[in-house]
Formats: sequence, C-alpha cells, structure tokens
Amino acid sequence: SAPQAVAVMSAPDPGKVLCRNPDPTKAGVSIASDKFDAVRQAILDVVRDSPVPLSQMTAAVSDRLGPEGCAAIGRIGWYMMAVKLELEVRGEIARLKGSPQRLVLGEGKA
Repeated sequence: SAPQAVAVMSAPDPGKVLCRNPDPTKAGVSIASDKFDAVRQAILDVVRDSPVPLSQMTAAVSDRLGPEGCAAIGRIGWYMMAVKLELEVRGEIARLKGSPQRLVLGEGKA
C-alpha cells in the first residue's frame, strides 16, 4: 500500500506575524512584520485616549500612518482589521459592550 501523507506544520516565517481571530473557528492570516508593527502602533495610538468606533478606525489609522505609510502598507482597511483582531486576541485592545462596536486599550500589554 502507498505511504500515507503526513501533514507537516512549517515553522512560521520570521518576517511575518500570524494575525489570529478571536473566533477560534476562523483562520488567521500572516502579514509582513513591518506592516504589522506600523498598523499595531497606529491602532494603539488611536485608542489610547478614548473609545473609538470601529467605523472610524480605518480613517484614524490612515491619518496616523500618513500618505507614505499608507502607500507602503497597501489596503489599509484589510490590514487594520487583521491587526485589530490579533490585538484583541493578545488583550492589547478590547471591545466595549454595546453597539456600535467601540475599541479601547485592553488589559494586556500596550
């Protein structure tokens, strides 16, 4: 009989960060660590002083990054959401209860 295929988990790329989803049924995405770091810092800066509605996060993050930062990163809305979800998993930011979704600094690092 033929040998069975074995699934092998490769080591993560050191130049990438896995952005997990708080919902364990959803897969995470890997993004370049420099993009992750830039978007992470912008998100933390935006939510540092007061709650920010999710609907305003992309524009606020874009403002923090500036035109050159936005051009270097690419699709800001997509990256902002991926990094936001990872920061929720890490506890660096949190969602306030209620609607619309609002984000604040979490109890974790930051």
